Amino acid sequence: MSDLLSLTQAALAQTGAASSDFDLNTDVQLPPGRRLRPAAVLAPIIAGPDGYDLILTKRSSALKHHPGQIAFPGGKQDDTDANLIETALREAREEIGLPPSIVEVLGTFAPHETVTSFTMTPVVALVTEEFEVRPEPGEVAEVFRVPLAHVLDASRYVVESRRWRGQRRSYYAVPYGPYYIWGATARILRAWTDRIPFD
Repeated sequence: MSDLLSLTQAALAQTGAASSDFDLNTDVQLPPGRRLRPAAVLAPIIAGPDGYDLILTKRSSALKHHPGQIAFPGGKQDDTDANLIETALREAREEIGLPPSIVEVLGTFAPHETVTSFTMTPVVALVTEEFEVRPEPGEVAEVFRVPLAHVLDASRYVVESRRWRGQRRSYYAVPYGPYYIWGATARILRAWTDRIPFD
C-alpha cells in the first residue's frame, strides 16, 4: 500500500462533493432555504509506532449534542476566527491541548452538513511532534488514536440504522476496538476514504 500521507495530500488536491448526514437517506427532503452555521473540525494525523495515526475524541456524556460520541476536535466558527482553518486549530487547542505551532495544515475537504444544522469543514493536518494531551473538562471524556490505515480502509465500513425523530435513519460506522465511530465522523472519514486511490 502506498504512503497514506501522500495519498491523502493527493486526495485533498481534488475537488470533492459536499457530504451530509442524510446521504444514505434519499427519502429525506432538505429545505432549500435552510440556514447552516459554519463550523470546522481538525483531522490531526501523527506518526505512530506502526505508521500514521488519527487523533480522535470521545465527547463527554454530559453534553447536550452528541453526548458520548466519537468526534474530531472542532466546533462552530467564532467571530474572532479569521477563517475556518483558524477555527479548527483553535478548537483543537481548547479541546485536546494541541499547540498550533506543531501543526502543518495539509488542506481541507468539502464541507459536511450535519443534522444539527452546521456546515462543517474538515481540516486535515499533520502533527509534527508529540504533545501533552489535555482533554477539555466537561467537553472531552477521552482522547485516543486510531490507525489511519484502519479508517481509510473501505472494507472496515458498515451501513447501520436506527430510529431518529420517528424515522429509520441509515449511517456509516467504522468500529475500532471499544470505539464505535459513526455519524458525521464516519461519514467524513468515508468521503476521505473514497478519494484514496488504493491499488
